[in-house]
Amino acid sequence: MEKNSKIYIAGHTGLVGSSIKRILEKEGYKNLIFKTSSELDLKDKIATEKFFLKENPEYVFDAAARVGGIKANSEKKADFIYENLQIQNNIIHSSYKFGVKKLLFLASNCIYPKHCKQPIKEEFLLTGPPEPTNDAFAIAKIAGITMCQAYNDQYKQNFISVIPANLFGPNDNFDKENSHFVAALIRKFHESKLNKQNVTLWGTGKPKREIMHVDDIADACLFLMQKYDSPEPINVGLGYDFSIKDISELIKKIVGFDKKIIFDETKHDGIKRKLLDSGKINTLGWNPKINLEDGLKETYEWFVEKYRE
Repeated sequence: MEKNSKIYIAGHTGLVGSSIKRILEKEGYKNLIFKTSSELDLKDKIATEKFFLKENPEYVFDAAARVGGIKANSEKKADFIYENLQIQNNIIHSSYKFGVKKLLFLASNCIYPKHCKQPIKEEFLLTGPPEPTNDAFAIAKIAGITMCQAYNDQYKQNFISVIPANLFGPNDNFDKENSHFVAALIRKFHESKLNKQNVTLWGTGKPKREIMHVDDIADACLFLMQKYDSPEPINVGLGYDFSIKDISELIKKIVGFDKKIIFDETKHDGIKRKLLDSGKINTLGWNPKINLEDGLKETYEWFVEKYRE
C-alpha cells in the first residue's frame, strides 16, 4: 500500500473508522475516500456498487457496522444481524467485483464462545455458541470472516479479518442506552460528579476486561494491511487485562469523582474474563503503545469537550 494508493475507509465517522482515518492522514496517505451514511447507504447493494465503480478504490478498511451495548444488542437482534450482514456483504462483494487489491474486515471479540478457555486463541472460534445477548451481532461478524475466507479461496482475493479487544477512545458512543463498557463508566462517573451522587455498579467488580485504546487498533490495522496476508483471522489486544474494580477506580481518579463506588453484588457479574491471545500479531512485530491511564485521560477530555446535558 503506497502513500498515493486510493484507500476507502468504510465507517470513517465511527470509533474505529475515525481513528484509522487519523492515522492514515498522519502517516501521509493522501488519497483517502469516504462517505457518510447519509451520502452512501452501504445496506443498498446498487448504491454501494455504483460507489465502487465510480471511485475504484485499491484498498478497503471495512470498519462500517451497526454497533451498540448489551441492551441494544439484546432488544434489536433482527436489526443488528440484518444491517450488519447487508453492509459487509455489499462491501466485500463490491471489493471483489471491482478489483480491490486488499480488504481488511473488522470483526469483534464477541464472536468467540461464551465459555472459552483463556486467553482466547484464534482457533477457538466456532468451538461453542457466543454470548446470547449479542449472538445476532456475533453471528453476522462470523459470517463476515467466513465470507472473506470464501472469497480468498474461490476468487484468490486478499481479504483479511481482524478481531480486536474491547475498545475505547475519542469519538466513542456515550449514549446512555447504547454505549459500551468504558464509555458507560466515563459518563456515569462524570454525571455522578456533577450531581454529587455515589456511583453504583453491577456485580462484585472482580471480572476482568481487556480494554485497548482505539488508536492502537488503528495502528495495528495499518500494520496488518502492510504485513499480513493470511485468510485466518488475527487477534489484536494488549495481552493482559484489568479488573472492573481497578478500571472503575482509575476512571474515578481521572474524572475527579470524590464520592463512593458501590458494587451491587445482588446483580450478575457477567462473563468473568475475555482476554485475547495476541501472540500471532506480536510475533509479526506489532505491540500496543498507549498506556491505559493516558488513553482514559484523553478519552475523558474528549468526552467533556463534546458532552451535552
